[in-house]
Amino acid sequence: MEAPRRLLIVEDDVTFARTLQRSFERRGYLVWVAHSPDEMEEVLGEAQPAFAVVDLKLGNASGLGCVKRLHAFDPALMIVVLTGFASIATAVEAIKLGASHYLAKPSNTDDIEAAFGKVSGNATVPIDGRTTSIKTLEWERINETLAETGFNISETARRLGMHRRTLARKLEKKPLR
Repeated sequence: MEAPRRLLIVEDDVTFARTLQRSFERRGYLVWVAHSPDEMEEVLGEAQPAFAVVDLKLGNASGLGCVKRLHAFDPALMIVVLTGFASIATAVEAIKLGASHYLAKPSNTDDIEAAFGKVSGNATVPIDGRTTSIKTLEWERINETLAETGFNISETARRLGMHRRTLARKLEKKPLR
């Protein structure tokens, strides 16, 4: 009998985490769920996961710190970052910190499991000339600056020359494509 695959889900949305957990358990995974970086630390001692799904935004915390910690815990760990706030800057940072893949929400169990299976890049991916809107460029610049400042809202607002409340409102919105 094959040993179950061990998966850690780090997701602050309780409903989404429960849905992912059930779906992966039906596929034969042994699943642990943490809703914050602190809970993740507690689970790591017992879980010894081979796979991890990490939300980029965990309440007021960044999932990038979790990615870094998980990669330090086990460099062979297959880490997929999920986010509703996708940007080039955070994708690059996630990969640099040890994530093996980066998916924009909504993503389902099939997408995540397929990402676990992709261990190398694909040089034949077509390069498209998609145009980018001003709003998307602004969103990417905000996320790039957020990553540079360690997700410090006040410092990010100062660097971007905007009021902190304005930045907070922009972060609540999803990027337009």
